[in-house]
Amino acid sequence: MKAAILVEQKKPLVIADINLPEKLEYGQVLVRVVSSGICGSQIGEIEGVKGPDRFLPHLLGHEGGGIVEKIGTGVTKVKPGDHVVMHWRKGVGIDSATPQYKWGKTTVNAGWVTTFNELSVISENRLTPIPKDIDFETAALLGCAVTTGFGVVNNDAKLKIGESVAVFGVGSVGMNIIQGASLVSAYPIIAIDLYDHKLNEAKKYGATHVINASKEDVGAEIEKIVGSQGVDVAIDNTGNPKVIELAYEATSNSGRTVLVGVLDKKSKISIYTLPLHFEKELVGSHGGGSFPTADIPNYLKIIKNAKAKIKEMITHRFTLNDINLALSDIKNGNIGKCVIDISR
Repeated sequence: MKAAILVEQKKPLVIADINLPEKLEYGQVLVRVVSSGICGSQIGEIEGVKGPDRFLPHLLGHEGGGIVEKIGTGVTKVKPGDHVVMHWRKGVGIDSATPQYKWGKTTVNAGWVTTFNELSVISENRLTPIPKDIDFETAALLGCAVTTGFGVVNNDAKLKIGESVAVFGVGSVGMNIIQGASLVSAYPIIAIDLYDHKLNEAKKYGATHVINASKEDVGAEIEKIVGSQGVDVAIDNTGNPKVIELAYEATSNSGRTVLVGVLDKKSKISIYTLPLHFEKELVGSHGGGSFPTADIPNYLKIIKNAKAKIKEMITHRFTLNDINLALSDIKNGNIGKCVIDISR
């Protein structure tokens, strides 16, 4: 089967045919991947944001939609023929051993879920079954972009009706944070990014104000909108130290700053910490604290009732053979949310 393999950090993925493990272990599920999203985490892995990678070569991808082909012993949550969301956050089910694939004589490592491969051995607790009338592209976005974005709003930011929020970085997670903020009636909802095309999209999902950080003084513009006290909640999706500092400064002394983007291991931030001894909060998000088993069915309800727009976020589609082009375009800010059609 075809797969995109991370062989060396800071290099393009290698597209190659690899072999599945000889058998499914306890709690493992074989899934035919139909559609996969690309998350900023994959770019972080390729670029070595967290440092040297000890598991090379290995497979990537953690949000996808597919069809169950086979199940290993002990699996009860899904059955062959089920349509599923593939997600990196744990849900209900067995936390299985991670698989190893073969590329000639070379072992290719993998985590509990990978989606940049045509067939994937996945841990039962990284799968959530969905109705068959849900398309696989929507399923892919439910694997991370939606569950993380909405989870940040509900679990990390604990955003309330009428609270102000500034969202720094409006990629797919940021866009869903904006949409989630709109769903809970936050106001104002301020989107900050470097690209006008992303800011224009953000308006469609609930942003009431937009700031282009490449053209405007972000701090001054936020102050014009909410006053000198700052926003109730600031959310950083960039992992850029200067942006994190700016988000923290823009947060009121009784507000919350939420870090979704991952800071490069070599970088540091400088902040004035005294407000943290009182009411101000600085928290890191881990996938929005989402619980896919419960969250995905809940989000499907609002999608089916047109309360949330998900598939409309997709701006570009690529094949697995073109995944390096997709990664480059995302990294350079040229496109919004893209999906990889693994079945083509």
